[in-house]
Amino acid sequence: MFAILHLLGTFIANLFKSQRRLELENLFLRHQLNIALRGAPHRLQLRGSDRALLVWITWLWPSLLGLSRVVQPDMTLRWHRAGFRAYWRWSSRGRPGRPRVSRELRELIQRMSKESPLWGAPRIHGELLKLGFEIAESTVSKTSACRSQWSSSTPQARQLDCPNRAS
Repeated sequence: MFAILHLLGTFIANLFKSQRRLELENLFLRHQLNIALRGAPHRLQLRGSDRALLVWITWLWPSLLGLSRVVQPDMTLRWHRAGFRAYWRWSSRGRPGRPRVSRELRELIQRMSKESPLWGAPRIHGELLKLGFEIAESTVSKTSACRSQWSSSTPQARQLDCPNRAS
């Protein structure tokens, strides 16, 4: 974080320097970087913040891609594309499981089921579709109220008739 703040401060200070001074400073820093890279291991270990900073700078100033000595220009573009892929994969991920049914919709299904005892799940589902609710017929059948007049007399059979209600 300190390195990024230092970089931004240096950038603002460089706005007030002459062009010749900046070119000389740039040449000096490139020479130091070439010396450092000669003694460096074959593959540099970059942190995520280093990668993000390189991608951001080359996105703002694409002409800097040709000057890159630490990483190859195609590597910077690959990181940028990978960041986009990761973002869109994250934003378009599906939510697991069955979508939640609101309490108001459940109460409406149960009220329709109680007020119209001859309507089954397909009819209630059709009426809900006409009202603009997108819900599966299986969900309607699971949330509809059980009819005691059609249930069996034994508690075990009643539970089989109405699995979502405990006897």
